[in-house]
Amino acid sequence: MRIAYEAHHGVMDRSGAPYIFHPYAVADRMDDEISTAVALLHDVVEDTDISFEDLHEMGIPDTVIGPLKLLTHDDDTPYMDYIRGISKDPVATKVKLSDLAHNMDTSRFCRPMTEKEITRMGKYEDAKALLLSAQKSMMDEM
Repeated sequence: MRIAYEAHHGVMDRSGAPYIFHPYAVADRMDDEISTAVALLHDVVEDTDISFEDLHEMGIPDTVIGPLKLLTHDDDTPYMDYIRGISKDPVATKVKLSDLAHNMDTSRFCRPMTEKEITRMGKYEDAKALLLSAQKSMMDEM
């Protein structure tokens, strides 16, 4: 929690709220320690100067770093390919579904959505459908 707070300190989200509220909201939906840690850190490497090596040196275990690597989107990877990679890991899938749910919560916006945001919502719906299907398949295999 401290790493996420310090990494996002002073950053605001698109709606003008402190960005740290987003990883907190994503983490609040988790039901175990590993997925909670992944949720809290899910945007740290992608959005700050902190690297996976830094996280490892800070004592973050591989059980957290593995899903974080899947959740960190490389701009060279098409979005749905990125989502398909996430779908192979149950922790990354659970965290990304929570991330999408929070990102799709239109009550966070205090203004009408832009055309770009509406398009993004469609992309998020496609990602959510793929991840829910993968999650169901994982559960069926257990």
